[in-house]
Amino acid sequence: MRELHVALISGPQYDRLAQLLPAFERRHGYRVSVEVQLPHVELNARMAADLGTPHGPYDLISTHTKYAPSQAAHLRPLDELLAAEDLADFFPRVVELCRINGMLLQLPRNFDARLLFYRADLIAAPQSWEDAAAQMARHARPGFFGFAFPGRHSGLFGTFYELLGMAGGDLFDAHLRPIFNDAAGIWALRFLHRLHTLDRVTPPDLLQRWYYDEVSEEFRRGHVLMVGDWPGFYGLYKDPQTCAVIEQFDTAVYPAGPAGVRKSYAGCHSFAIPKAAPDVQGALLLLHYLISPEVQYVEASRSGHTPVRRTVFDRVKGELPEGSRDARRMAALERTIEHYAMIPPKFARYPMVEDILWSGVQQAITGAVTPQAALQAMERQVEEALR
Repeated sequence: MRELHVALISGPQYDRLAQLLPAFERRHGYRVSVEVQLPHVELNARMAADLGTPHGPYDLISTHTKYAPSQAAHLRPLDELLAAEDLADFFPRVVELCRINGMLLQLPRNFDARLLFYRADLIAAPQSWEDAAAQMARHARPGFFGFAFPGRHSGLFGTFYELLGMAGGDLFDAHLRPIFNDAAGIWALRFLHRLHTLDRVTPPDLLQRWYYDEVSEEFRRGHVLMVGDWPGFYGLYKDPQTCAVIEQFDTAVYPAGPAGVRKSYAGCHSFAIPKAAPDVQGALLLLHYLISPEVQYVEASRSGHTPVRRTVFDRVKGELPEGSRDARRMAALERTIEHYAMIPPKFARYPMVEDILWSGVQQAITGAVTPQAALQAMERQVEEALR
């Protein structure tokens, strides 16, 4: 039997995909060998080490619109392999996100943007982060935290990036010069420092132990008042076996920041075919299957992913009971995608920028350095990295 060798992202919000691979194998006469299956950060590091080397003859890989630019030299352009009708059902903005320097180097699996998950039995959805902070302080107690967010890596960077945007700031100007060392950056770092070190509404081991999975799991176990969480975890929220607060939570768009705007760090998980793929035609068959309406519907209806095909999005939305929590969540996702999605710039050294910034954010959160000193150091390191 012919084999395809793939590298996939792992995690509770992604692993259901493995259950769908046997249908492809039966349909097309291939065996899909999952050579690598790692969480987001580890997968990106592994692809950076493998692609373009004898260790990286993958037929297809999981990637992401924010990380694919760093892999672009090793990815096969898809425009020449696809017909116009292959892309017609996708939202145009999503297809554009998948292009790098005009070339289509990946196809989208989902659209990812965080929403606020909160204990609706205890609070109403906060409309501002100051209101949210007051609610966190009011309800936090030993063993029950007011707020939680990923304490390191891309997850921590993303939280800072969202708050920076909601304070009216951004990472770079149009010429890719850093502009985060300003009043918006200071507010974002002060706010995180206040929550974790001064008000202590977050878990004490947040920066050491908590990442995406822990944030979602501990909220679902009933240990946190509010969190920002991703669509792919939603299937776990709908199952009483994996959600102890299934009757008590609700979702909403993020609260507004001091600039009066809401922002949510967003992008697309995607699939790409490396230039070194041994079986390009087989990889293309698998790619078509993984982004098919069939698979997108399963991932959306069971796992909670946000579909990027118009027909699947409309189908999922149309099946939800009017006024239900699921319908409110879908409406909040739609508002976030249309109005609040914050997309990072696409360039090859972007992962290096994330690494610099999350380390600086950690130092400011603990009070090891002042927000001003952290931002100055972050700005200097980013400028050096981009020279």
